[in-house]
Amino acid sequence: MSRLKGKIAVVTGGSRDIGREISIKLAREGADVVVNYFNSATGALETVKEIEALGQRALAVKADVSSLADIRELKARVQEVFGQRIDILVNNAGGLFARKTLQEFDEAFYAQVMDVNFKSAVFVSQAFEPMIPEGGSIVNISSQAARDGGGGGSALYASSKGALTTFTRSMAKELGGKGIRVNALCPGLIGTKFHDDFTKDEIRNKVAAATPLKREGNASEVADLVAYLVSDEASFINGNNIDINGGLAFS
Repeated sequence: MSRLKGKIAVVTGGSRDIGREISIKLAREGADVVVNYFNSATGALETVKEIEALGQRALAVKADVSSLADIRELKARVQEVFGQRIDILVNNAGGLFARKTLQEFDEAFYAQVMDVNFKSAVFVSQAFEPMIPEGGSIVNISSQAARDGGGGGSALYASSKGALTTFTRSMAKELGGKGIRVNALCPGLIGTKFHDDFTKDEIRNKVAAATPLKREGNASEVADLVAYLVSDEASFINGNNIDINGGLAFS
């Protein structure tokens, strides 16, 4: 398929798990892709190599997207290589970092979680929105935790993703007049390193068993939905926070 032929995409946190699958899927659909990363240099270079093998241009750019200075450098690098236009922005960077209760929070942990999950999307969008033409699209990767408060010890993570879902609705209204659509996905239990690191096997098994489809999702399924949302086939979908959780929870 080539639904995105000639398009240029920027994917934050694009070097592993869901971000990697999104980057590769957009390339399969014909887009050139900027793969932003922070810690996963090896994963970013592997992702770029796979995209180039598909015949598309790719660029790996290290940037801490919770830092405004790094965001400016990311934008400058994109402009240097691809020019003054991008068509697709996927705000995927995020993390849980640790499961902590209310009494375990400190200011540094609060800032870390909120900055990576929410501040990054706000200021990356601010930086790149002037480069997005009519017909372009922004997709924010939120979470089912924004719907239901998340699992134990993830209150700040859930809250940051809740802020992202509201930001998505606001930006859909603000940017819609420019012909730029803004949507978000709210993935449930997706089999990634995120859950390998932070969710016990017994909890994962319990959640999967409670899901009508009786399994975890996978990152490629999230990527498929992103590719649809940024295509012309979804040209009247705007301001939605779309659940992708196998039927476990409904909005």
